[in-house]
Amino acid sequence: MAEKEITNAILHYLKTVPTCFAWKTHGGIYGTAGIPDIICCIGGRFVAFEVKTPSGKLTKLQEITIQRIRKAKGQAYKVSSVKEVKTILERLED
Repeated sequence: MAEKEITNAILHYLKTVPTCFAWKTHGGIYGTAGIPDIICCIGGRFVAFEVKTPSGKLTKLQEITIQRIRKAKGQAYKVSSVKEVKTILERLED
């Protein structure tokens, strides 16, 4: 499955989560480099997902951005499937 298809499946799932507001960020000249693909507010928490294929690797800038989000007390993850997102959200509920 391509990254775009994984992203779309994750967004479709997140739209079913009652306490979630999520959107896809877009790169390009007007975007901020390194920002994760999906940004969410879930139950009052800032959560970001960088979507990769199972064999995909984070760039150095993506790694740094995820670290910066976490340092700011947000949540940020590299994910490759809806299943991973569901698992993360279940852990956040605890």
